[in-house]
Amino acid sequence: MSKPAIYTMSFADVYPHYVNKVERKGQTKEDLDAIIKWLTGYDEEALQRQLEGRVDFETFINEAPALNPSRRLIKGVICGVRVEEIEEPIMQEIRYLDKLVDELAKGKAMEKILRKET
Repeated sequence: MSKPAIYTMSFADVYPHYVNKVERKGQTKEDLDAIIKWLTGYDEEALQRQLEGRVDFETFINEAPALNPSRRLIKGVICGVRVEEIEEPIMQEIRYLDKLVDELAKGKAMEKILRKET
């Protein structure tokens, strides 16, 4: 079975679309980067290396230094599918990121986007 197309897309090609989406809604690239770092564990330098290296989404997720355990608290619908019900691990991680980007673009407070275990 072939991989979904998103897996082989360069994260660096999609990243500017994320930036445009949040900036159009009055949010900042810095907040977007904070979300990506929270989710994946990349620091600024490592994130830039991934962008410059033009890694694909699958590699971006697989090489994430420390996927945040609180990401499991992300709930809701993205692309018509509940993120918490996605069974394929890489796709679920990608959709978690999509959901967080949507929340930022909608103006949700960073404290709520960056979920914490209670």
